[in-house]
Amino acid sequence: IDHKDFKKLLRTRTNVLVLYTRSASSGDAQLKLLSDVAQAVKGQGTIAWVNCGDSEGRKLCKKVKVDPSSKTNGVDVLHYKDGTFHTEYNRPATFKSIVAFLKDPAGPPLWEENPEAKDVVHIESEKVSIVLAGMNVHPAEFDGLKQEFSVKGYPTFCYFEKGKFMHHYENYGATSKDIADWLKNPQPPQPKTPEVPWSESGSAVFHLTEESFDAFLEEHPSVLVMFYAPCELTSTFPDYNHPGVLAAVDATIHKSIGERFKISGFPTVKYFEKGEEKYTLPQLRSKDKIIEWLQNPQAPPPPEKSWDEMPSNVSHLGAEDFREFLKKKKHALVMFYAPWCPHCKNAVPHFTTAAELFKEDRKIAYAAVDCTKGQNHELCKQEGVEGYPTFNYYNYGKFSEKYNGERGEAGFTGFMRNLRGRDQEKVGKRKEEL
Repeated sequence: IDHKDFKKLLRTRTNVLVLYTRSASSGDAQLKLLSDVAQAVKGQGTIAWVNCGDSEGRKLCKKVKVDPSSKTNGVDVLHYKDGTFHTEYNRPATFKSIVAFLKDPAGPPLWEENPEAKDVVHIESEKVSIVLAGMNVHPAEFDGLKQEFSVKGYPTFCYFEKGKFMHHYENYGATSKDIADWLKNPQPPQPKTPEVPWSESGSAVFHLTEESFDAFLEEHPSVLVMFYAPCELTSTFPDYNHPGVLAAVDATIHKSIGERFKISGFPTVKYFEKGEEKYTLPQLRSKDKIIEWLQNPQAPPPPEKSWDEMPSNVSHLGAEDFREFLKKKKHALVMFYAPWCPHCKNAVPHFTTAAELFKEDRKIAYAAVDCTKGQNHELCKQEGVEGYPTFNYYNYGKFSEKYNGERGEAGFTGFMRNLRGRDQEKVGKRKEEL
């Protein structure tokens, strides 16, 4: 396949997996496997092979900046979606895995290939008396199934006998031994015993209300106060018994106190001295930690710097400068995020590294917007942000597409290289026309 045919292929096919090899023989095993895959995904995906060792292939590989000789086995497998580079294929090189990937390139890897799932039998045709089965019901095609078996969150365990659904297994923190023991005598969930409110349990903790809060703090020179919601309370706290003064406020009932001290999550522990709030102690989440702190009270460590306070080549934007900044950039990939979001935290170092690699190109920008700050929330809503992180690509300030590729350095840099490659092709065409 030459460069012209390659461009035509990407133009006419929306789901293409390309095998790049160092030579004609270096990809023999992969070629055989991908030939079988091609038959299985016919009409849904396309497989292509580029030999970077012959003259035509070498030119193409140079044009698309692919070098399989840099790989240990002399092959590189890349995926293209809707005419552009999507991601490097880095899942297991098995028939089942590649077929699953091409049927849903943006979906998760097969569960059975996760090392942590080695003890789960994924049913093919085996017949045994007891089977532990796993099923990915996230795709929309399983909505009916989820409704039928009351799957409202993950994981949900359903117990069947002779093909009939019996009941759910509700021990979500169960170990493999717990599940194995339960299967010897599977019983339905027991009715839940109503819990006694913590404030009525007779513990040594002083339970404060909107009426008693201020007076109590005036009477006691130093108090540690836990603001909590009953559903977030761990079982260790009701057993607290220590000479230090520990008070608690159910902020779901005494809302005005929660609002006064800007309580946004539970539990939140604050230290008060002479009636005044001194500091918040986010590290105190258990009885042992609280007792340890009361024996040696210390100020909390300084908070970690936020992403926008750390030096990097990522441009941090807000509602006030978002549009003006993007108007000046030909290619801008913008990450809309929330500081508390774990998926955002995972993406930050990779996004930052990608920005570093393109820092010399003034036409390119990697930018970020903290959707929890000030007027940014409204901006994020206008830009179609419904979850975090969301990645949008803009061309001279105009929204062009959502980025749904890999959230690693290779995905972020590959996306931008592909755009820059298209620019170079356009320049080459103009020169030819002249």
